Amino acid sequence: MLLCMSHRTGTPRSTPLHSVSVAGAVVREDGRVLAIRRADNGTWEPPGGVLELSESVEDGVRREVFEETGIRVGVERLTGVYKNVPRGVVALVFRCHPESGAEQLSEESTAVAWLTPTEVADRMAEVYAVRVLDALREGGAAPSIRTHDGRSLLGRRG
Repeated sequence: MLLCMSHRTGTPRSTPLHSVSVAGAVVREDGRVLAIRRADNGTWEPPGGVLELSESVEDGVRREVFEETGIRVGVERLTGVYKNVPRGVVALVFRCHPESGAEQLSEESTAVAWLTPTEVADRMAEVYAVRVLDALREGGAAPSIRTHDGRSLLGRRG
């Protein structure tokens, strides 16, 4: 179901609503990145989820990573903005560093692992691997802006 907005009353809505999600590309000192295998579909992804209305973006990243992995993180910087065109989901991905905690499973994850960049590319679908690999670019790089269809990138901008 697609919800729409309009500034006019009594007319059909024309502007689709978007959902905002956040994810953390959590990078250890050894360069390994935190990933989860999702319980609902078995895919490997960086931890993240829907931003709640009442929370800041950074608080949402910290909450989602902790809920899904048991790891508390410090949020460093925005590394990319990714839009799933068919679903209307805009994902904000932040590079983070682990601060405390230990890996644990949740209702949303069946595995938690620290992956090398090569393992990220091998295990994750393109639309998730690119988010992590963008976050691994050296500091100072502008955030990537990419669109995808849920499986493949639609443009090579970034």
